[in-house]
Amino acid sequence: MRLTLTALSLIMATSASAETFRWAGTTDPQTMDPHAVNSAPVLGFLNNVYEGLVRRGKDMAIEPALATSWEPIGEGEGWRFTLRQGVKFHNGADFNAEDVMFSYERASSEQSDTASWFAPVSEVKVVDDYTIDIMTTAPNPIFPDSIANWMIMDSGWAADNGAERPAKDAENHATLNTNGTAAFQLVERQPGLKTVLEPFDGWWGEAQHNVTRAEFTPIQNPATAVAALLSGDVDMINPVPIQDAERMAAAGNVNVIKGIEARVIMLGFPHQADALKYTADAGKPNPFKDVKVREAVAKAVNVPAILQTIMRGNAEPASQLVSPAMRGYSEALAARPAFDIDGAKALLAEAGYADGFSFGLKCPNDRYLNDEAVCQAVTGMLAQIGLTAELDAMPVQNYWPELREDNYDMYLLGWSPGTFDAEHPIRFLASTPNAEKKLGSWNFGDFSNARVDELLPLMQSEVDDTKRQAYIDEATKIIQDEHAYVPMYIQPLVWGTGANIELTQRPDNFFILRWVSVN
Repeated sequence: MRLTLTALSLIMATSASAETFRWAGTTDPQTMDPHAVNSAPVLGFLNNVYEGLVRRGKDMAIEPALATSWEPIGEGEGWRFTLRQGVKFHNGADFNAEDVMFSYERASSEQSDTASWFAPVSEVKVVDDYTIDIMTTAPNPIFPDSIANWMIMDSGWAADNGAERPAKDAENHATLNTNGTAAFQLVERQPGLKTVLEPFDGWWGEAQHNVTRAEFTPIQNPATAVAALLSGDVDMINPVPIQDAERMAAAGNVNVIKGIEARVIMLGFPHQADALKYTADAGKPNPFKDVKVREAVAKAVNVPAILQTIMRGNAEPASQLVSPAMRGYSEALAARPAFDIDGAKALLAEAGYADGFSFGLKCPNDRYLNDEAVCQAVTGMLAQIGLTAELDAMPVQNYWPELREDNYDMYLLGWSPGTFDAEHPIRFLASTPNAEKKLGSWNFGDFSNARVDELLPLMQSEVDDTKRQAYIDEATKIIQDEHAYVPMYIQPLVWGTGANIELTQRPDNFFILRWVSVN
């Protein structure tokens, strides 16, 4: 939804309380259900309303939340979590192990978009009201890290409101309403217009903020967002348009906060599709099934040019599904394919496409920083080797359903590993999709390699770092050699705030309200 600055001012008109905090972003969370959509806009927002057994601190380290402690069971049979006592949900209900068991069953169900998080889990046992055992199929040393965004719901509230299971592509009571345990509670939800949070007086934690009311408004138009921040209509925008960052930093009344996100932006392919679906070549055999064609795409995309012209030097090139800051990054595989037009053309000729072909490229226009501009640049670059891309850019709320229905010939994807570990994208993006095993849930193109599938449980269970890294390195090399994806760059973080705002910018791009001070 596009808002004029005048309309935005009317929507955000509030009392002059210094503790009212107003912020804007390009993407409105598409649901308030913490188990329905596994995407950063949803999980990042709902981390202010719901809590998990563990959470990430300002330094991204795992720390206690609804569990006060955890320890391994036996010889790697699972993990025992001791739950926090005295916690209340926003409606006043008591939190206990029953809610954890319910939330496990809900979040791991086939209706949930977070089911893959629980692929290693064999069983969950309630020991008593404040102790719960999560058993795993094999030793899993990174399991506590893997559930930092698993949020606990009130079992009674869900049952009373017919929300026992999430609704991914539909609606239920939990789509527009919440009942969490976190520092803030939802008081108003107008999808696409405004979402309002207020502090929860019964929160178990110690407040590190002075916010009495927090209002989020989605603003797709970058110029409108910039004008709103400069005029004081909002206190923060995320992201700041790259091209405006220097001008805004010099304005005096705003701060521009820069960092590098954990998110890798990449191109994806339909590995199993028999035919193209778009353009005049629709119905013809799918060229992207051939690794030579995928490699040609990798060589034709001029990543340095994208970084210089579109990202203004604020992003870093990517060669893998994770950035160098992530655990498990393969140092020996840091090189990405060199920009090589002649080499790309030669590969296409070898694959039988010397004259090129046309295809449909799907892309969001409000999800990643400059996403549509990047796709336009990729379109121009591929044209140089005879590949004619028909670009279809759309809002992210329409984009995910398109990918899930396989309505693309090539697509853009960004991935930030919730565990800050290389195992995460291998599990979600490179494992053969398997609903029963809860694997490959975001592997839209159905990439499949038997050895990668064999390596995944090994890297999940291995406690020796050297051996574990060898498994990850082997899987990473296979993914690179197969050009399962074309990693392009690591997305930058560029936030803008009023000069009177103090907050914490985390590399997962989650905005945590309980760390905000309005001065």
